[in-house]
Amino acid sequence: MRWLHCAAFVEFAWSLYVDVILLIKAAIMGIVEGLTEFLPVSSTGHLILTGSLLGLTDAKSKVFDIAIQSGAILAVFIVYWARIREALTGLASSDKQRRFVLNVFLGFLPAAIVGLTVYKAIKAHLFNAPVVAGAFIVGALIILWVEKVAKPQPRIQSVDDMTALDAVKVGFVQCLGMIPGTSRSGATIIGGMLLGLSRKAATDFSFFLAIPTLISAGGYSLWKERHALSMTDFPMFAVGFIVSFLAAWACVRWLLRYVSTHTFVAFAWYRIAFGIVVLATWITGTVVWAD
Repeated sequence: MRWLHCAAFVEFAWSLYVDVILLIKAAIMGIVEGLTEFLPVSSTGHLILTGSLLGLTDAKSKVFDIAIQSGAILAVFIVYWARIREALTGLASSDKQRRFVLNVFLGFLPAAIVGLTVYKAIKAHLFNAPVVAGAFIVGALIILWVEKVAKPQPRIQSVDDMTALDAVKVGFVQCLGMIPGTSRSGATIIGGMLLGLSRKAATDFSFFLAIPTLISAGGYSLWKERHALSMTDFPMFAVGFIVSFLAAWACVRWLLRYVSTHTFVAFAWYRIAFGIVVLATWITGTVVWAD
């Protein structure tokens, strides 16, 4: 009988240990998602690498990666809540607010159409290490070219100065972020700058576009994969969500201060280094770069 009690205690202790380790892994993934979702460095590539190193590669883990984006989106809501509230309350009375909401919708529309029509093909044919590494490095070279050579002169200082055509153009540029390793925020910010937006306006509009884009993409994916979830997964998902929110909140606030006095050159060199890491982990077999 004593041995039975001892075995039961060992089993309980082991299950508790496993649960704690899983929650720690969830927190790490939340940090990675929160810090990379809005920086021009591709959160997808970082989540794949981190998840593989932590052993989070099953179907449920992929759903988890999608779910914790909600924490990052909530951070944008909090940081920009005053502007969002102003837009919503002014829809009935202000042309400026109606134009702003319309521009966000128009900017979101291309990604919605492309996502519904060709995203499956993108996942099937482009989700591999050479493409991810190439996208990281090519994206870095574009950033360096924009910052060092092109140096576009902004004609739009604020998102409120954007026309419907400006919003649609930025929306099409955002679609490039569907290529693994490109970075949705990177494509939107750098593309916005090339289209005449100031660094601050391009960054702001990228954050605003993230709200409908990530909510719709995440909601659709979660609905499709709902069969893989159960109530036992709640603690892991809750930890990932909360940590992702906190990390994204800090990151967004930092980036808004950063862009006022810095270029994106540092992110370009980081992308090149990470692209090399992707190739190295693929060649050595450390990470399985496939969806």
